[in-house]
Amino acid sequence: MTELLKNLTPRQIVAELDQYIIGQHDAKRNVAIALRNRWRRMNSAPDMQREITPNNILMIGATGVGKTEIARRLAKIADAPFVKVEASKFTEVGYVGRDVESMVRDLVEQAVNMVRTAKKEEVKVRAQQNVEDAILDILIPPVKPAAPATTAVGFEQHSSASSDAELNERTRERFREKIRSGEMDDRKIDIDVQQSAAPNIGIMGGGMDDLSMMNIQEMIGNMMPKKGKKRKVTIAEARTILLEEEAAKLIDMDEVKEEAIRKAEDAGIIFIDEIDKVASARSGNGGGGPDVSREGVQRDLLPIVEGSAVNTKYGMIHTDHILFVAAGAFHVAKPSDLIPELQGRFPIRVELQSLSEDDFYQILKEPKNALTKQYEAMLQAESVALTFNDDALRELARIAFEVNSEVENIGARRLQTVLSHLMNDFMFDIPDVIGANAQVVVTKELVNEKLNGLVKNRDLSQFIL
Repeated sequence: MTELLKNLTPRQIVAELDQYIIGQHDAKRNVAIALRNRWRRMNSAPDMQREITPNNILMIGATGVGKTEIARRLAKIADAPFVKVEASKFTEVGYVGRDVESMVRDLVEQAVNMVRTAKKEEVKVRAQQNVEDAILDILIPPVKPAAPATTAVGFEQHSSASSDAELNERTRERFREKIRSGEMDDRKIDIDVQQSAAPNIGIMGGGMDDLSMMNIQEMIGNMMPKKGKKRKVTIAEARTILLEEEAAKLIDMDEVKEEAIRKAEDAGIIFIDEIDKVASARSGNGGGGPDVSREGVQRDLLPIVEGSAVNTKYGMIHTDHILFVAAGAFHVAKPSDLIPELQGRFPIRVELQSLSEDDFYQILKEPKNALTKQYEAMLQAESVALTFNDDALRELARIAFEVNSEVENIGARRLQTVLSHLMNDFMFDIPDVIGANAQVVVTKELVNEKLNGLVKNRDLSQFIL
């Protein structure tokens, strides 16, 4: 990971983000600096590494402007463990609900999966050879040559056994080639599949946290014997099933756990969405009702964000160097409504701009995962060519912007609604009415014909859109 970040300068990180997210340059700059600071910390003097803490970021902006997408793409660029949680899901300690430590446990779980996948890739070649041998053992059991004998008769028997072993080996090699080429993929064989005999356990009456429950289930699972189950599957399916088992045998899970804990501590990113939902304006009368629980959630978040040790089923993890990115629309509450201690833990504040009509046009045209490109790819699967005229994209952007202004501003997500209304007739008629090798061209006139009624009738649009 250190090598990967070394080659990513802040400008390159922003350029990568630009391929998927339009606008929001201030937010991109700040997250790019935060990511580069990871590499800077890991390559600084050892005595300073523990002292350098990440600059956690608070993103403020309406829904659909790119807050979540920026954090998600950032984690993908850095190949870092990433977890997205909603602050509104958490409840104060003592109430029924998820505790805030569960997000750190989710992060470690994600890190373990990432490291395990990387290790599987490393041992893939050896595992594939073992799988081939296992399948060949089922198809053509190996013949072992007999021990050499001293008598003449015994010598003849030994020669015969040796020739049988050689013939068996040649046959196995021929079948190995057929298995590799896929000629025998449809042939069915019986394989033994290992499965845990541990039941799915639940405790009635509550009073037990997630970690204790996981530990009990794992302990009982380890105590109970593994059961082998016979399954009749094709060789193609057997290869997939056995590859998982063989790769698991070749991986040292203790090493995976240690590396995952390190990866989560040094590179983990936790995105806390809807942080404004746990903020409440302090009226000075002491509050009551849900406000108490909201402030309690903030106080529970505080030690995690400022750095503490959290116990997980893979070991203890320290959250001091995990990057926390919080986000919220802050329509009702304000960032200053968060408790001062928590505000101090998010020193970098970024305000994301509402999307303009021109932004909508660029979102439809430029990103790698643009909605127009998604529709083109889906219709390509039906052998239908779909193209959008430039003036049609301009008109779609204008309509989406207008509806956002008049009804409810839901940001770029409005484009999904508008495009869905535009394309639904085509998606329904293909392939029954519009057959393969057809060409569909979306023009400005077509956009107006399909969507003008929705824009004109404001009263209806609130129900339709």
